Amino acid sequence: MSISIMAVSFDARDAAQLAQFWAQVLHRTVNDGATEDSASIPADTDGEQGPLLLFHKVAEDKTVKNRVHFDLRSSDVAADAERLINLGAKQIRSLAENDNRWIGFIDPDGNEFDLVAS
Repeated sequence: MSISIMAVSFDARDAAQLAQFWAQVLHRTVNDGATEDSASIPADTDGEQGPLLLFHKVAEDKTVKNRVHFDLRSSDVAADAERLINLGAKQIRSLAENDNRWIGFIDPDGNEFDLVAS
């Protein structure tokens, strides 16, 4: 027996809108049939882009910091940071330690994620 990650699930105010944001961020597409209640972005077949992403509408707003978040790798942090902001992300921090640099963001529903220089 073995365990593997099937999907990463997001709670959302509007599942289709949040799925569209993440599809644009990751250069992927939202599956047909996306609604305010439920949406998904398929896993890629070559393993380069990541797992299935699921989005589910919930009534409550996010109130505390995420305990898990994405670290997105970028070869051009400045250009990708600008693109993320234009897509609707908000920058919340920028950090540099030794040779490491990353920028913290929140998506339109307040989920934290980091953009990390590769």
